[in-house]
Amino acid sequence: MNPLPEPRRPSGRRGEPHQAPSTLLSVNVGLPRSVEWQGKSVRTSIFKSPVDGVVRVGPYNLAGDQQADLSVHGGAYKALYLYPSEHYAYWRADLGELAWGAFGENLTTAGLTEDSVCIGDRLRVGTAELVVTQPRLPCFKLSMRFGRPDIVKLFLESGRTGFYLSVAREGEVRAGDAVTVAERVAESVTVAEVLSVYGTDRPDRELLRRLAGLSALPEGLRDRFRKQLGGLDA
Repeated sequence: MNPLPEPRRPSGRRGEPHQAPSTLLSVNVGLPRSVEWQGKSVRTSIFKSPVDGVVRVGPYNLAGDQQADLSVHGGAYKALYLYPSEHYAYWRADLGELAWGAFGENLTTAGLTEDSVCIGDRLRVGTAELVVTQPRLPCFKLSMRFGRPDIVKLFLESGRTGFYLSVAREGEVRAGDAVTVAERVAESVTVAEVLSVYGTDRPDRELLRRLAGLSALPEGLRDRFRKQLGGLDA
């Protein structure tokens, strides 16, 4: 069992973009399919495959991609899902060989991780601009994908969750494109810091207070953190 890693600050100062070189290694898409899981038929789009060439980035997904359950996936704050390639070696040690897109991500990258990327970061990829909105907090479909009921818990505890993106500017992307942080909000908080608060019964109170008021976070998460803060203050 691996504890959540200690969050680290990005190398850039607050309000400045992270300068480490990053690359889009793979663009992955998939359409909904029905899968048998624990005696039930489940509709899912977690199975993604890499595609070659230029891919259009629309307001809510990539061309050739579609979310299966819009009540919990997709929408403005979860238009695309990015997963760092750096995590694959960790999971391959337990899960075996994995192709890019194995975690249901649309974008597999090198050079961007949860402790170097901040909520609200504006990423430039190809001709599109994307905004980091929140870490992935997986549902049972990740267990279904790998046939492992314990994988959701392990995924969160590892801190290797990847993160969701909204689309600030539509455009086109392809594997091999550079990924740059074009803009960082002044009150930046890393994705890893969000996870450190979400995954503990003893959160850092000041960090929790900042997250509860962080406008770059979706309202649902801010409300969760406000309630969590209220519980500490009660």
